[in-house]
Amino acid sequence: MPDALGPDVTTPIAPAPAPDRIEGAVHDSRRHESAHKHVSGEAVYVDDIAEPAGLLHVYLGLSSRAHARIRSIDLSPVRQAPGVVGVFTADDVPGVNDIGCMAKHDEPLFASTLVQHVGQPIFAVAAETRDQARRAARLAVIEYEDLPAVLTIAAARDGERTLVTAPMTLQVGDAGAALAAAPHRVEGRLAIGGQEHFYLESQIAMAVPGEDGELLIHVSTQHPTEVQHIVAHVLDLPGAAVTVEVRRMGGGFGGKETQSNLFAACTALVARRTGRAAKLRPDRDDDFQITGKRHDFEIDYRVGFDGSGLIQGVEMLFAARAGYAADLSGPVTDRALFHADNGYFYPAARLESLPLKTNTVSNTAFRGFGGPQGMVAAERVIDEIAFALGKDPLEVRKRNFYGSDPETDGRNLTPYHQTVTDNILPELVAQLEETSGYWQRREDIRAFNATSRILRKGLALTPVKFGISFTATHYNQAGALVHVYTDGSIQLNHGGTEMGQGLHTKVAQVVAEEFQVDISTIRPTATNTGKVPNTSATAASSGADLNGKAAQAAARTIKERLVAFAAENWNVAPDAVRFERNRVLVGDREMSFADLVRAAYMARVQLSATGFYKTPKIHWDRAAGRGTPFYYFAYGAACAEVTVDTLTGEYVVDRVDILHDCGRSLNPAIDKGQIEGGFVQGMGWLTMEELWWDAQGRLRTHAPSTYKIPACSDRPRIFNVALLENAPNREDSIFRSKAVGEPPFMLGMSVFHALSDAVASVAGHRVCPRLDAPATPERVLACMTALRERDGCEREGRERVAASPQP
Repeated sequence: MPDALGPDVTTPIAPAPAPDRIEGAVHDSRRHESAHKHVSGEAVYVDDIAEPAGLLHVYLGLSSRAHARIRSIDLSPVRQAPGVVGVFTADDVPGVNDIGCMAKHDEPLFASTLVQHVGQPIFAVAAETRDQARRAARLAVIEYEDLPAVLTIAAARDGERTLVTAPMTLQVGDAGAALAAAPHRVEGRLAIGGQEHFYLESQIAMAVPGEDGELLIHVSTQHPTEVQHIVAHVLDLPGAAVTVEVRRMGGGFGGKETQSNLFAACTALVARRTGRAAKLRPDRDDDFQITGKRHDFEIDYRVGFDGSGLIQGVEMLFAARAGYAADLSGPVTDRALFHADNGYFYPAARLESLPLKTNTVSNTAFRGFGGPQGMVAAERVIDEIAFALGKDPLEVRKRNFYGSDPETDGRNLTPYHQTVTDNILPELVAQLEETSGYWQRREDIRAFNATSRILRKGLALTPVKFGISFTATHYNQAGALVHVYTDGSIQLNHGGTEMGQGLHTKVAQVVAEEFQVDISTIRPTATNTGKVPNTSATAASSGADLNGKAAQAAARTIKERLVAFAAENWNVAPDAVRFERNRVLVGDREMSFADLVRAAYMARVQLSATGFYKTPKIHWDRAAGRGTPFYYFAYGAACAEVTVDTLTGEYVVDRVDILHDCGRSLNPAIDKGQIEGGFVQGMGWLTMEELWWDAQGRLRTHAPSTYKIPACSDRPRIFNVALLENAPNREDSIFRSKAVGEPPFMLGMSVFHALSDAVASVAGHRVCPRLDAPATPERVLACMTALRERDGCEREGRERVAASPQP
């Protein structure tokens, strides 16, 4: 029929075959939407935003004591310093002097009478230039009354055992009885170090005041809504008066989930008090001292098992250095317990957390969120069993995997009483076992070590099972906003934040797929609390799962309107309206997507929609320690080979083979990048990254000169990464994909256990090395020395017994 709205925008369908798929469809490898800007330097981060006229630069005055009362403070030298416009303390806070993410109100914006760690902010100074602010911040005269400081897990355990938050216990079966009845038992303690996030872009915030007390905050954060809440809380403003915007971060890794609150609140306070825009960017040294790290743990374990290596019962106590405030230590230590099984079935288990208060910076989220520490403990238990029975650790690992069919084998209940219904570890590990040549290499390494006097090789294949979802159920929701413009271009906004992981690219692919338009048509915009409110943190590996589904819902709403319009306008059935590559087929007519959109606009069809998604099926009762906290599990495995110099403890990673489960990957190129990066970061945590505080509570590893992360030369010499094929997510995730942010991090355990294997060779694999993390060359050398001495003493004892006269 003729177009009643103007010129006819249709033409008969050409007989030529349909074009290929759209560019940037889901499941296609596609470069990161900002990759070209990253490499050219055009990508705009907070410090690159044009500074408003009159901008003030802010810097923080920090505590030099770990635990002390402030007896007096003289800020007059700071106020009199060149360029200083104002100095701000707790007395200047109009709302509540608290930036804590939990409800405990135990993390002040500025310390007033008590400091609880070296580097705690006491005041802020605003000046005309950043250099003036930095210099002035060091001029304060503060008199302290020192108090006893608790700096280590050991000191916290031996003292009053003050906790920053309530501990949790997970229990299934009767672990005590199972241990007592087991034919074999082993117990020990494992120490696991913390980790600095070392994001490329440091913490930064810029606050711009508006009319009627409104504020626009540009900040490098993973949780814009929480920043909005904290700023409103500190300034006694309604949330609607604060808008937070994030275009991109230069890395986050969990370090910008809560730690950005301080910097945003501080600049917002200055902007509100002065009426001028304010920006705060700490030096890397100060960033290290001010912000929290990955929690370090001491884990006590007891395990009972039979002669085949099958676990009968497990008890574990996870003591964590939480720092001086709660922050996220409760959820982090909870998730350590959730992953203390890794991929293994415990018929009986008792797992307890102990989040200890210390006079160090309040530790926080870090990729994996406590899960890695729990999984390292599970793998130590497996190693202990293998050494006790003289078996290859891979045999023991496979012996204890969860069952594949909960209906028949009865080995699928987790310690938190969720049934594992999607276990693919047996098949995945079997495939990697074959493709990596594990058993032949094991023989080759045994032969090499038998004849090598100085160099020793080690090999390990370790699995990963990681739960996907926030354990705080209410965070498992997301919103999105999609606008279609009359030229056919599409603006996409959602609640997730981009920190280099490719989230905007994946969500843009989802929208492109729904409308069947090339991805170049889609323009992702900055995450903004004024566009999508009440967002969850981009964390827990849930960014694509949640925001992809929300954007899909918004796109489908608009698409349904377009279909209804086309069907009515051209008098066809709705199922005769089909979206194909950049065009729409309406019965026997064809038009471009843009032409359909223009026609719909003329007919007053709404071309904008919000979308919302909440994860189904999940619930959690923390008090009872029961529920279904995870929507599904992501799986993977890595096989690592190392060579260790027994004279120095130095080592190289010779080869790593990874097979990882991404379901039906939304973007294989981006997912492989996440796997490679996550693996290297996890390897760094367990082998070389070491945090060290002195006796006064001062962090001495506070800069690139003293804190070492993996460099290009530390990567595996041979690095094979593959995605598991033909394994779509069994749950209704976004296009049946699986999360890939955190799970690959734990693949780095393979290097740690390969080092342990190499160390054990100096004593003939008769004793579990009990290597602690990080396995620095010094620690590796000390462990080998201790094993040699122990083995020598035992050998001498055996020889004496053999030589003594027999009755």
